[in-house]
Amino acid sequence: MNTRLSHSVGPTERALLEMTIGDNFDRTAARFPEREAVVDVPTGRRWTYAGLRADVDALASALLEEGIVPGDRVAIWAPNCPEWVLVQFAASKVGAILVTLNPAYRSHELEYVLTQSGIRLVFAVPSFKTSDYEAMVTEVSPRCPGLDRVIIFGSDEWDSLLIRGDQASSERLTAVQAGLSPHDPINIQYTSGTTGFPKGVTLSHRNILNNGFFVGELLGYTEQDRICVPVPFYHCFGMVMGNLGASTHGACVVIPSPSFDPVATLTACAHEQCTSVYGVPTMFISMLDVPNFASYDLSSVRTGAMAGSPCPVEIMKQVTQWVPEVAIAYGMTETSPASTQTWVDDSLDRRVSTVGRAHPHVEVKVVDPATGETVPRGRSGELCIRGYSVMLGYWNEPERTTKAIDADGWIHSGDLAVMDEDGFVAITGRIKDMVIRGGENIYPREIEEFLYTHPDILDAQVIGVPDTKYGEELMVWLRLREGAEKIDASSLREFCKGRIAHFKIPRYVHCVDQFPMTVSGKVRKVEMREQALQILGL
Repeated sequence: MNTRLSHSVGPTERALLEMTIGDNFDRTAARFPEREAVVDVPTGRRWTYAGLRADVDALASALLEEGIVPGDRVAIWAPNCPEWVLVQFAASKVGAILVTLNPAYRSHELEYVLTQSGIRLVFAVPSFKTSDYEAMVTEVSPRCPGLDRVIIFGSDEWDSLLIRGDQASSERLTAVQAGLSPHDPINIQYTSGTTGFPKGVTLSHRNILNNGFFVGELLGYTEQDRICVPVPFYHCFGMVMGNLGASTHGACVVIPSPSFDPVATLTACAHEQCTSVYGVPTMFISMLDVPNFASYDLSSVRTGAMAGSPCPVEIMKQVTQWVPEVAIAYGMTETSPASTQTWVDDSLDRRVSTVGRAHPHVEVKVVDPATGETVPRGRSGELCIRGYSVMLGYWNEPERTTKAIDADGWIHSGDLAVMDEDGFVAITGRIKDMVIRGGENIYPREIEEFLYTHPDILDAQVIGVPDTKYGEELMVWLRLREGAEKIDASSLREFCKGRIAHFKIPRYVHCVDQFPMTVSGKVRKVEMREQALQILGL
């Protein structure tokens, strides 16, 4: 009997980067001064690494002139734009902890985060879409005792700040930067709390610099690469896998639009000759669904990453025809984020059906959620992660930190996974998403994957709803392809009959144009369950 356990350690041949983000950025700028570093497609602005370093240093010096010292919290509240990148690297050079604010926040959430992390300075755009950021910051500022100043991008204050920094001596910045440690906290990202207030995930230079570096290594990045980043910078996917994945390799970040737009992303990939493109599954689905998709010249696109939520097998197969070396990455904010990733030379089957193997210098294991014991390979359990990438903790919340990271340094993901004989990990669902129907444990992910084989279904999300007879019953929310006939419970039952177990066939069907989503592109199943009670009159 095979009793090999579900435990794996990533490769360690390539050493970790034991330096700060600022020092690594300077090293890249010195190696590739004339290569493009950032392209903002909407405004046409471009920076070489030499130009970006000059602007970053000016802003960093300005922060010192403002009285910012290492350990101070500086927030940024904006959609994707070049100023975001400037603030990210400038803050890292002076040791300021960058707090990335979700663009979807409203005043209540904003006030909590500004107060909980003790933010001294906020950078923001005046407004975006329906959000008046300037008005909201003005509203909550009197109730945030630590907040000293708010600077709006594009304002006279912003312009004068850059001029002031440009005129300042570089000696002070050099001295401050030299005094920083890779182990210092440098970033706080608030998790979207579905219960209670969000938690401030605190990450170090070492956490996120190395994670961005190794994501890029596994994607084969060099200074020749141009990475289209339509995922939000405020999230690890954008600022770590995107910005730091690029800066550690001398590659270029291409910003297609302030927030995700499928046409803008495809246009940027074509016009800027991007070699890589990022996205969560819903973004790739939207891009593939653009009516004239075939008319875009995407021949330059070699690789990319799909992450953020489980990647449907059928969608991944379609994406590989466009992005031949696309990788799936798995992670969470608390692990900087990537913990597993497929490699470019993995088989197509492995790249579409798993989330790859353990990342370099990272350990992963699968445990029985009830006992905590590591399960044999091939058996489902909770995925746990340990290594350099595990967060420092939740900001000022030691009790919540202790609950998340056990005494041996393992962080428990809450995700159900299976590890095969070669160490490849497949995510089978969320522990809390599991539906128990009449004593049967049902994992929505399995049903969703099957429904993607229906020719008229663009996207599918399965949830559990209360039922007097079975305890829980299955409901599926569907997005249909344009022109498709509406699918009801009866027609879906016919499609499923004889192909999946009868108890896995959804009883309720609800067709929508869009699912409830987070800003980072994740489907909000919590909100779906709440709406389902009203829709079904339960």
